[in-house]
Amino acid sequence: MPGPVNRQIWVDGEFRPWADAQVHVLSHSLQRGSLVFDYMSVHATARGAAVFRLREHVQRFLRSVQLVGLPLDAKPAALEAAILETVRRNPGATAVKICAYLPSIEVDVVPLDEHVAVAIAAYDPGADVIAYKPVKPRVSPLLRLWIEKELRNRRHDILAPQAKVAANYTSPMLAKWRARRRGYDDILLVDEQGNVAEAPTANVFLVDRAGALVTPAEDVVLLGVTRSAVIEVARHDGLTVRETAVRPEALFGASEVFLTGTTAGVWPVGSIDDRPIGAGAAGPVALRLRERLQRITAGQEPEFLHWLAFAEPR
Repeated sequence: MPGPVNRQIWVDGEFRPWADAQVHVLSHSLQRGSLVFDYMSVHATARGAAVFRLREHVQRFLRSVQLVGLPLDAKPAALEAAILETVRRNPGATAVKICAYLPSIEVDVVPLDEHVAVAIAAYDPGADVIAYKPVKPRVSPLLRLWIEKELRNRRHDILAPQAKVAANYTSPMLAKWRARRRGYDDILLVDEQGNVAEAPTANVFLVDRAGALVTPAEDVVLLGVTRSAVIEVARHDGLTVRETAVRPEALFGASEVFLTGTTAGVWPVGSIDDRPIGAGAAGPVALRLRERLQRITAGQEPEFLHWLAFAEPR
């Protein structure tokens, strides 16, 4: 199996070569979709590699574990230390994924072996994964979005929208796959009331005609770590921010729309359902927030330095 030869993955306290970090094809989490995960970014700074908002990511990871009901007894500090050690062991990594899963082979939806394994991988998605794929992703500087009309966002009565669990991504995968084949870059999902929720792996913001930043409320979306960072930075910089229900038509009346996420950062939207947003170009608020976030993750903004967890201690 092609892939990086020097990467080490942390599994239950021990490091294994990338190719050896495997589970059985009949494992519970593969068969039932019960794997919980979180994904965070690693950045080069003057002090070396740093994980962006490590504490918040670990908190969200453990919250997802709780929402799914996995019997994992893990302390935040121990997970944070393991993540930083994994980053140290994998120079050049730009991303970290932590997973909690049931590795045992099971015959029922409820496992008889309740051991929850934890794996941590630090790697570069482009060099270590995408480079080995037969097709390369299309990256657009300006997003072309489609509002999904058939499938709804994650439902509270099935799985909480805030849970980063594998099963929560199947419907968005189907919808996004369909939209990609029609030439769109990504989709926006709506909730059960028809309000805008989020993209499959990103949160959405709009800038209204008064210059305020508006985003769907927390109860209907994944609690994006980049989302909360953008809200805090925007307020710090004097922007008005509202978290409220957003109707799809509000997007078309906005001066700007953009997505936020660990991979996306701040990603401007050019059109939705083939209708241009604002001037149909990246807007000043999105560009300003994107630049601010880039400076923060590079360790160039002293007031936000506490958001960086450095792999190498002083």
